[in-house]
Amino acid sequence: MSAITTLEPRIVWEQFDAITRVPRPSKKEGKIIEFLIDFARRHHIEYAKDATGNVVMRKPATPGYEDHPGVVLQSHMDMVCEKNSDVEFDFEHDAIRPCIDGEWVRAEGTTLGADCGIGMAAALAVLIDPAVQHGPLEALFTVDEETGLTGAFGLGADMLTGKYLINLDSEDEGELFIGCAGGIDTLATFRYQEQPAPADYAYYTARVSDLQGGHSGDDIDKGRVNSNRALARLLWSARQRFGLCLSHFDGGNLRNAIPREAVALFGVPAVHKAEFEAFYERFAADLAAEFHFREPNFRIALAAAPQPDTVIDAATQRGLLHALVGVPNGVVEMSFAVPGLVETSTNLASVKFESDRRIVVTTSQRSSVESAKEAVMQSVEAVFELAGAEVVHSDGYPGWTPNPESHLLDVTVAAYRRLFSTEPKVRAIHAGLECGLFLEKYPHLEMVSFGPTLRGVHSPDERLAIATVPKFWDLLLETLRAL
Repeated sequence: MSAITTLEPRIVWEQFDAITRVPRPSKKEGKIIEFLIDFARRHHIEYAKDATGNVVMRKPATPGYEDHPGVVLQSHMDMVCEKNSDVEFDFEHDAIRPCIDGEWVRAEGTTLGADCGIGMAAALAVLIDPAVQHGPLEALFTVDEETGLTGAFGLGADMLTGKYLINLDSEDEGELFIGCAGGIDTLATFRYQEQPAPADYAYYTARVSDLQGGHSGDDIDKGRVNSNRALARLLWSARQRFGLCLSHFDGGNLRNAIPREAVALFGVPAVHKAEFEAFYERFAADLAAEFHFREPNFRIALAAAPQPDTVIDAATQRGLLHALVGVPNGVVEMSFAVPGLVETSTNLASVKFESDRRIVVTTSQRSSVESAKEAVMQSVEAVFELAGAEVVHSDGYPGWTPNPESHLLDVTVAAYRRLFSTEPKVRAIHAGLECGLFLEKYPHLEMVSFGPTLRGVHSPDERLAIATVPKFWDLLLETLRAL
């Protein structure tokens, strides 16, 4: 056990500590599924697993609460797997290394997995804490929320019986969420020809690093710099000025994370070597000044490189760089219905050279308005098609329309007011939650989402505010008791 098990409430932190020791990458949840089933068996809790891999545990009402409505506690079992480039870590086999850092719990060089591990931990703690009072209870743990909402899409029609669902996947204590954005992914594929790398060129690697990154929904309005866009700006300018030829580009990893790092291998004509290096110094200084207040740790580095065997053909290079510079990225529209809420956004998530001479660019679009989601998706598609790419879209997922007249919301607000003598904020979130998909299968559900405070989610800077976990736990217990 790690030091976090000494924190309060211990029953929650003990479950979270156990969860951090189980590898659980998206789409590779076999070990955490086994962990959950073993947990249910050890504690004599009824459970079921559907064909998709989702697990539900069921516990009868505590004495005196038999006539209370059924409640579902919902969290997802997978985690975003991101690490710093200088950290050796295998997410399929290694245990996360949580540590206490002042007022926060974080991991050593990797994502912590508190999204949504702390929600899972709270649900498990409710199931085994004999002091908790509740009506009929179900705890639902879904697979692959982070990379496709696969669990929510494939949720069995007979898995849930509850009237109310509490989603435990929010990241701001004191805020209750009653709506979220829908989303869709757009993938653009460039097919290139390999050409011999010119011998009369000077070759370099350029690397953008040390950006904050973060969640492509919840953090998209915070001005975080996109490493793919920043590096593409350098390459585009060098192509226009010096006839750059590109051999390789690699940036970002996950569709729902703002990319933090990107690297490219390229050449410029040797006759322009001194001129290019002087240009690069000016360009790097300009970027550092531009990003100073929002990305104080931003780094861009240039280093001489050996001549590669090949570069990509000029037409594909032109299309790729034009698209990376020109495609929409970041906040597209703020909401007029909910002040302060991002309505529509898009994220230039990753650029990968794949087998068979393919370059795959992954982007993700989000909006709380379905027609606006369609419109930004079309804008992204148009830029890539004009650049010569083949474009496909994921199936997408619906948003969750707020219901401010929900009884569950009224009970949760009143519980928060009793506990903390202040009003919680009731709002919608730009990030995607699974709730919209649950409503498609179980339209009778009333839902609310809350959780402790997380920061740096989907990046190695992910951290969990220790002081907010007791408040999260108390609110959960009081809401269950009052329903």
